[in-house]
Amino acid sequence: MTKVTVCIGSSCHIRGSKEVADKFLALVKEHGLENEVEVAGTFCLGNCRNGVSVSVDDEILATTPEDAEAFFNEKILSKVRK
Repeated sequence: MTKVTVCIGSSCHIRGSKEVADKFLALVKEHGLENEVEVAGTFCLGNCRNGVSVSVDDEILATTPEDAEAFFNEKILSKVRK
């Protein structure tokens, strides 16, 4: 199971973390990955300056609501489909 954690702390919230999490959840469902990808929220991941902080299996990354689908395809979907 791939674990995706989206920061919902104040800095990331302002940058659109809810939209990112909602997009990830929709994409998980769209691709039928409910049993392969877990999306959760957490507070500060310590990467506040780079956009919405996202952890994919403990790798700390960042994205924006506008880039969330491309991020999902590159960092999550490609990992699950290996």
